[in-house]
Amino acid sequence: MNALQKYCFVIAFLSIALFPKNSEAFNIPESLKLDLTWTGIKAGEAVMEVKDNGDTVQLVSKANSANWVSKFYHVEDVVTSTLKKTDPKDSGINFIGLTSHYRIKVIEGKNRKDREMLFDQKGKKVTYTNHLEKEKLDFPLNNITFDALASFYYVRTLPLEVGKTIFVEVFDNKKLYSIEVQVLKKETIETDLGKFKTILIKPVMKSEGIFYRKGDILIWLTDDEKRLPVLVKTKVLIGSVKATLTGGKY
Repeated sequence: MNALQKYCFVIAFLSIALFPKNSEAFNIPESLKLDLTWTGIKAGEAVMEVKDNGDTVQLVSKANSANWVSKFYHVEDVVTSTLKKTDPKDSGINFIGLTSHYRIKVIEGKNRKDREMLFDQKGKKVTYTNHLEKEKLDFPLNNITFDALASFYYVRTLPLEVGKTIFVEVFDNKKLYSIEVQVLKKETIETDLGKFKTILIKPVMKSEGIFYRKGDILIWLTDDEKRLPVLVKTKVLIGSVKATLTGGKY
């Protein structure tokens, strides 16, 4: 079970991919499809999407277990981030927008989560709601704070230099975090889609939700203007978990 749980965190995390120099790193719309494998056996699928909704951009990540896995450990995760489009001159960052709304709904075996966050970037406040526990609280924000999913799309738009480390402010599960992303090396890898020149990064994650951490997660991004996540790996108690890009529109 631990391996399959780790799976979800990888996906939600992927649910999430990272990016190069500006917001042109990814197309709008964009759709990425990934296969999830555990010890070499396919155990699920994930989809990551970017949608243009006029004044907002919506990021959606979905992960589902394969039928054979669902018989004893059903996984059905949906993470949605809504960004309000902003002018870089006003926001202070060269990105498509800032988080206005975030929702994470998780079914992983007996584990359930349904959390929602409303971001008031100008007022520097976030309203956190745990729908399952009937909890509603307000927390302060820093100047530029992302939700867990949007933060990785933001990183994907930044220059990634080997040996350098990137920090991004994230609010997740009632806490502010400065998430560290280490840029390890450049490497050529091969998947079913072919050979890719990649940049290998390692997020050092501290929070729960999609940033839940029980071990290192390694992500291979294409070393080009798109920074597509072609491969993610993490070790578990028995074997390893992989998320591999298999297709989509990008």
